[in-house]
Amino acid sequence: MRKSRRRQLTAIMRYVLLTGWAIIAFFPIFWMISTSFKPDTQWFAWPPFYFPHPPTLSNYLNVWFGAEEYAATQYAISSQKPLISLLNSTLIAGTATLLSVLFGSVMAYGVSRYRILSETRMFQLLMLRMIPPIVIVAPLSLYYSALGLLDSMTGLILIYFLTTLPYAVWMTKSFIDEVPREIEQAAEILGASRWRIIFEIVLPLIRSGLVATFLFILILTWSEYLLALIITKTQVTTLPIELSKYQGTTEGRVYGRQAALAVGITIPLMIVGLIIRKHLARGFSFGMVRR
Repeated sequence: MRKSRRRQLTAIMRYVLLTGWAIIAFFPIFWMISTSFKPDTQWFAWPPFYFPHPPTLSNYLNVWFGAEEYAATQYAISSQKPLISLLNSTLIAGTATLLSVLFGSVMAYGVSRYRILSETRMFQLLMLRMIPPIVIVAPLSLYYSALGLLDSMTGLILIYFLTTLPYAVWMTKSFIDEVPREIEQAAEILGASRWRIIFEIVLPLIRSGLVATFLFILILTWSEYLLALIITKTQVTTLPIELSKYQGTTEGRVYGRQAALAVGITIPLMIVGLIIRKHLARGFSFGMVRR
């Protein structure tokens, strides 16, 4: 009886702690969504309004469509810059992530099967990603200016690809290590080339791991701020840069509009996560069960 009661108390304490931690972790998300629907009179109200009363869509209309005045069915559109920034972020983050995962998986195969990089070299490769971005932005700006890549999508895609490549190599290598070599040997006996083995056998077997790697790198590139701030000027603007502009407007800190923009930034990642959710659980646990 004592052991049973002790187990019940332990389980209750565990659930209480997890529930408290979940509330702390999700409260900023709740507050962001709630603020995005609040009218401007409730942004600074005290005591605070935890729920908008009444809820309004004016923040979303003002931010995403530039509509200062709107009716129930029609509104004036004066600016669509956040929509352009959304398109820029989608193209830049998506392209850089695809390139990083593609080249990283091929390099990881070479490391796993042919030891083209030793353990020391692999550690040094990862250490390249540990360098603070502020250290390289000054010389990088000079190089980009000389090459004509400053304030361009190509420049951002290139630097995002290079800075996330170490993560792609490290993550996909662990997945490739779990693929039995006997499968590749059987394919070689049947006459398959090395490239065919990589793209038609190995990579499909670790597709769940590739999906997990893709989502991890996409989050990094989608939310990157410092490099985009230094390298871009006016021609190319990403969503994190657009979000930062609401900190110093002439109207003060417009929290409602900033929250509406932040919700719009978060939704695409949530949609991607929902689409590939069936691969994520297997991808994050791939290799945990040893053969």
